[in-house]
Amino acid sequence: MTTLPTDPAAQVVAPALTTTADRRPPKRRRPLGTASWYVTALFISSVMVVPLLWMITIGLKSRTAVFEVPPRLLPREFNWSNFIDGPEAINFGRLLLNSSVITALSVLGGVLTAMMAGYALARLRFPGRKVWFYLFVGSMLLPGVVGLIPLFQLYKSIGWYDTWLPLIVPAFFGGNPLFIFLARQYFLAIPYSIDEAAKIDGAGHLRIFVSVMLPLTRPAWITMAILAFQASWNDFLNPLVYLYSADKWPLSVGMASFISPFAGQTPDWSYYMATNLLYMLPPLILFFAAQRYFIQGLGSLGSTTQK
Repeated sequence: MTTLPTDPAAQVVAPALTTTADRRPPKRRRPLGTASWYVTALFISSVMVVPLLWMITIGLKSRTAVFEVPPRLLPREFNWSNFIDGPEAINFGRLLLNSSVITALSVLGGVLTAMMAGYALARLRFPGRKVWFYLFVGSMLLPGVVGLIPLFQLYKSIGWYDTWLPLIVPAFFGGNPLFIFLARQYFLAIPYSIDEAAKIDGAGHLRIFVSVMLPLTRPAWITMAILAFQASWNDFLNPLVYLYSADKWPLSVGMASFISPFAGQTPDWSYYMATNLLYMLPPLILFFAAQRYFIQGLGSLGSTTQK
C-alpha cells in the first residue's frame, strides 16, 4: 500500500487559494448598461430594416399609391401582380441567367486562383516570396477605376468588347488581392506538420492542396465565395462599359432600365421595388446559409503565425 507524500505548506496554501476564489462576488450586469446596449442594437437594426420594409411596401402598392401624401406604411391593396409584371418588363428570366453564369464563373475563378496563390505564399519556400506578397497587398491601394480605360482599349483590340470575357477571364488570374491576403493568413495558421505528414505518405503539393488544405480552409474559401458573389452580382460599372447588347446584360444593368432613358417611359417605382426585392434574394440566401463560415473566415485575418 502506497501513501502520497503530504506537504503541510501545500495543505495550508491550497485551501486558502480556494477559499479566496470562492469568496469573489459574481460579476453582475448593470441594468442601465444592459439597457443602453439593447437600445443601441435596436436603433442600428432599425436603420437596416426600415429601408427594406419600405421597399416591400412600395413593391406592394399601385403606381398611383406610391406618391400618396402622407405616405402609408401599409398599402390599401396588396398588388402581388407587381412581382410578375415588374420582372416581365425587363425580361427578368434572361437577365437572371446572364447574371448567374457570369457570377458563377467569376466566383470559381477568383476563389480558386486566390487559394492557389495563398497556398504558394504561405507553404512554399522560394526567393522573393515576401516581395510578391507585398505587391499583392499594395495593389489593394489602387482603385479599380484607374485601369478602366486601358483595359477597355485592350479588350476592344482583341475582340472581347460586347462579350462576357472581360467580366470572367480576369478572375482566373487572381483578380482580387484581398482574397490572396485572406488565403495566405488562413494557411499560415495551419501547422506545417500536416504538410510533412502528407509528404511522408507520398503526397505532392497538388494532392496536399486539394485533399488536405481545401477541407481545412473551408471557412476561408466560403468567405471568399460570398464576397466574390456579392461583388460580381452587384457589379454595375464593368458590364455597363463592356457590354452593349441588351440580351447580354446582367441584372445589375437591367435593373437600371427602369429609371433610365432605355425604358422609354416614366419610372414605375412599384415595379422597380418588386423586381429589386427578387434581385436581392440570391445574395441574402447565400449569406444566411453560410454566415457561420463567413465569421470564421474573417476571424482568420488576425492569424499570422506559422505553427
